[in-house]
Amino acid sequence: MARTTAFTKRVLITKANSSMVVATTVAAFVVVFALFAGKSLVSQMTYQNRVISTKKTALAQLKTDLSARDSLQASYNSFIAQNPNVLGGNSNGSADNDGDNASLILDSLPSYYDFPALTTSLEKIVGSQSLKIRAITGTDQEVTQGSNQSSPTPQAVPMPFQVEVNGSYQSVQSLTDVFLRSIRPFQIQTIELSGDESSMNASFTAQTFYQPGKTLNIKQEVVK
Repeated sequence: MARTTAFTKRVLITKANSSMVVATTVAAFVVVFALFAGKSLVSQMTYQNRVISTKKTALAQLKTDLSARDSLQASYNSFIAQNPNVLGGNSNGSADNDGDNASLILDSLPSYYDFPALTTSLEKIVGSQSLKIRAITGTDQEVTQGSNQSSPTPQAVPMPFQVEVNGSYQSVQSLTDVFLRSIRPFQIQTIELSGDESSMNASFTAQTFYQPGKTLNIKQEVVK
């Protein structure tokens, strides 16, 4: 009877120990799972907070940009409606100083390289001063400049040329004034004169400019 009682006690103790081990294992698993789940939830919450913060910043910037767009559009409409224009000409006319201000500004600094168009403009300018064109020369860099049509930070690119004319001294002087007062920037580097007051040969070494268009880089940002 004593042996049976001792055996029963050992069985009960073994069962109790087994139950305790199982309970401890389950508790440990629950604790570890809770820790990992809590860490994951905290990490996800932190990430979502960063996403929300970034979206709020982007939304504020968008509102600022839209306000700036509306202000710029209003200023632009007022600028092109100005009559007379910045040169004192008729904004709706077709004479040399006519045209709306936007067209004049675009003509002042082209957004792409076009040497033939430059020579045509020079012929018109020289012809308006009653001068005979002896030569218009320069290096056509259309091939090398062809890839320089746009840039995030555009800079003015020089277009060197030479013009040789013949006419009176007064006409040569008027041509110089036209170059200096032109809405398209002309930078005269040298002037060589020969002849007399009534028949003078003048050789101009100068340069004008063009400026590539500006590109707008719209990008997507990945929040990490």
